[in-house]
Amino acid sequence: MKVKICGLTRPEDVAAAAKAGADYLGFIFFPPSPRFISPDQAGDLMRGAPDGVAKVAVTVDPDDELIDQLRALPVDVLQLHGRESPERVSELKRRTGLPVIKALGIREAADLDQIDRYAPVADQLLLDSKPPKEATRPGGNALSFDWRLLSNRTWPLPWLLSGGLTAENIAEAIRITGATQLDLSSAVESAPGIKDHVKIRRFIETARSPTLSQ
Repeated sequence: MKVKICGLTRPEDVAAAAKAGADYLGFIFFPPSPRFISPDQAGDLMRGAPDGVAKVAVTVDPDDELIDQLRALPVDVLQLHGRESPERVSELKRRTGLPVIKALGIREAADLDQIDRYAPVADQLLLDSKPPKEATRPGGNALSFDWRLLSNRTWPLPWLLSGGLTAENIAEAIRITGATQLDLSSAVESAPGIKDHVKIRRFIETARSPTLSQ
């Protein structure tokens, strides 16, 4: 089971997530998010992360100026969480030379059709709940979708489950979806952008509990 702790803003939280065993560390470059950080801030945080933990730059419809700024950082993976077309995904993958996670919003069965469009161009997918119409950001809204939509489904590339995951519901989420990678942010916070180190450790320990694979 791999875990991505997203929305990191402080060096002590980076250290705590890595120590707890996170496989991915997510840094958000989207100003409307309360977890937004600048490229300069992110550079310091990324350089403080231990080797072996993937540093993910989370973007929403990034322009070329931001992409060029990110290319100067020790980024391992680019996450695209906006309305990027498959063509734009391919372009950014070539431009950065980075593997790409494409996030897709899911609310109903028809939303799964878009997976076929992005599977040929992305390296991984992130299946998140589609945000409410009034939402100001496409993810990080602490909402889950109907996990039964993913039951007994397989795709030709790795994927992460996101949206409303907590230590209390991940057993059910894994049982229904068969997910082997989990992404979360607000569930392990004491305030937006401020991670709770105990919650991080508890979530990862629970996600990797042997009982979940029985």
